[in-house]
Amino acid sequence: MNGLPYLSAGAGPPLVVLLFTPQAANPTGLARWSTMRMVRPFTEHFTVYVVNRPPGLPPATTMAELAAVHARAITATFDGPVNMLAISTGGSIALQLAADHPDLVDRLVLAGTACTLGPVGKRAQRGYIERARQGRRPSPALAEVVTESAIGRKLLKGLLWLSDGGGKDYADAVTVLTAEDGFGLRGRLHDIKAATLLIQGGKDLVYPLELARQTVEGIPDAQLVVYAGRGHSATFTDERFAPDALAFLADS
Repeated sequence: MNGLPYLSAGAGPPLVVLLFTPQAANPTGLARWSTMRMVRPFTEHFTVYVVNRPPGLPPATTMAELAAVHARAITATFDGPVNMLAISTGGSIALQLAADHPDLVDRLVLAGTACTLGPVGKRAQRGYIERARQGRRPSPALAEVVTESAIGRKLLKGLLWLSDGGGKDYADAVTVLTAEDGFGLRGRLHDIKAATLLIQGGKDLVYPLELARQTVEGIPDAQLVVYAGRGHSATFTDERFAPDALAFLADS
């Protein structure tokens, strides 16, 4: 993939997958198992390429520049436009890519994303960035996007602190989240030519439903599916997600 880290599985036409993690490099251990479990239903119909962020990006990288990196990888790897599945921060990259390089994306499935971050998501990601720059474990800052419960957030902060481990380099994650902090595509949505489906949780705190509606309204002929009562992460772990996404991808 033109130097980008990626995982591949399955057989059939290509499906490029951009996931939620802002980290560079391929996931390992439990994270890798979880990633491959999520995409397994798609490997029965596609050759799935889970493409991850490039390491060592300049700190001032913009979302447009990040999308351009992925666009060059698609151009170098495939003979024509590809289907794409993109989740959360991966969805921000995919939206930018589809607007800037409309000839590279055929059908686009988005989940848990929108044309810009909501206020809670922006605050949480800025907290992550600040903690990382201070040399502190950053993931506890994300607890507020998972639950609105004060008790739940307190417990989750401890778990997220433990999950970070020690001695990790978060520079690449900070670069990607900083790029997303400045991301806003409201005025460019009409440039997206790919057939687009957005699957959104009704209780998503990172990218609120109203922003998802605005995103779909701005993309010509885009469709919106709402999972009522589902939060951010619960949207793409919902048992309906893979069947809904596959049905749309197959309708070409």
